[in-house]
Amino acid sequence: MNAEEEEALFFSSPISFSHRTSKEMLAYAVGAALYMPATRPHIADDILQRKHEGLTTIVIDLEDAVGDEQVEFAEQCLSQQLGLITDYMEAGKLHTNDMPLLFVRMRSPEQLEHLIEMLGERISLLTGVVLPKFSCENGRAYLQLVHQYNQQKDHSHPLLYAMPILETAEVIYRESRWQTLMDLKQIVDEYAPYVLNIRIGATDFSSLFGLRRSPELTIYDIATIRDCIADIVNLFGRADQGYVISGPVWEYFSQRERVFKPQLRQTPFEESLGKTGRNLRMKYITNSMDGLMREVMMDKENGIVGKTIIHPTQIKPVQAMYVVTHEEFMDAQGIITRNDGSLGVFKSTYTNKMNEIKPHLSWAKRILIRSQIYGVLHEQQHFVGLLPKHEQTYVSYS
Repeated sequence: MNAEEEEALFFSSPISFSHRTSKEMLAYAVGAALYMPATRPHIADDILQRKHEGLTTIVIDLEDAVGDEQVEFAEQCLSQQLGLITDYMEAGKLHTNDMPLLFVRMRSPEQLEHLIEMLGERISLLTGVVLPKFSCENGRAYLQLVHQYNQQKDHSHPLLYAMPILETAEVIYRESRWQTLMDLKQIVDEYAPYVLNIRIGATDFSSLFGLRRSPELTIYDIATIRDCIADIVNLFGRADQGYVISGPVWEYFSQRERVFKPQLRQTPFEESLGKTGRNLRMKYITNSMDGLMREVMMDKENGIVGKTIIHPTQIKPVQAMYVVTHEEFMDAQGIITRNDGSLGVFKSTYTNKMNEIKPHLSWAKRILIRSQIYGVLHEQQHFVGLLPKHEQTYVSYS
């Protein structure tokens, strides 16, 4: 997007950020997190060449995306790619502000300890580590290692953050869920300064029941998963807790046949992009993007920000849906500026709702953080205007 297009779309443009940005901002900035197997040979070159427009976060996976016989090779590949990034930065070819947020998904606390030692200075390139199958058995060991690293690191290095994934049987099974969540929260609270996101592993949850959602449905249509998400949000998503919860992976990027009607309305596409918009809408429907966008909308309505994705074509649709509308921004700004005790309620700028200052204050604060990271659209603009207008090729990303 060039400067002219940005000015036409945004009332307030997104800020730039890096892994040195404050934790409060970074927690919301993770956004569309693109998973890549650690065995992928061109991660550093893809970053250098800015291959994927709009990419803000990469998760380099040493866990499920890597075969059990490939682990040592995958660790070597990770080390090599981080070494190349270091070389590019030292040569002035790549700068910190051009880097996406980098995370590595671990297999175990033992592997994390090994990698901290093996990577040495190169670990400072990482924003954090993703902790799969986070449980009462491994959670404290994982976070203790992150804590120890941060206490002992060079002061010039940024903090290393953790993103636990809740995805074990003890969390999804009703009889053990609430006690397990309470125990996990106690562990997380002990290390809260280093916990960037709480993530939800719906694929592992689904596997425990032999389920897999259709690309035409959202994870919220799967009753057992929906109930578990509700409890996770209930405990970790309370306004006074400060945890940002990120949504589960969307694992589809192509679809041939449909049973239900598409979930993308024609009007926003046509009003924003005309004939191009109609073609774009059909492309998104064909490639299961309407299911993804519906799920992101449901995530947002449930207080969840951030999405694990598995294909670069999913970056812009997810990121676009986190952009704040002009109406949201004016409501939030009005609530914050009037929070001086002189009023309790006022009519919104758009004159279509009443804004109650105390009940809506936490919502307003979150909207203003999101507005800095993702920007604010002009009054007549729609997130559709942010979507890519050219045809993209769908290829394997393994």
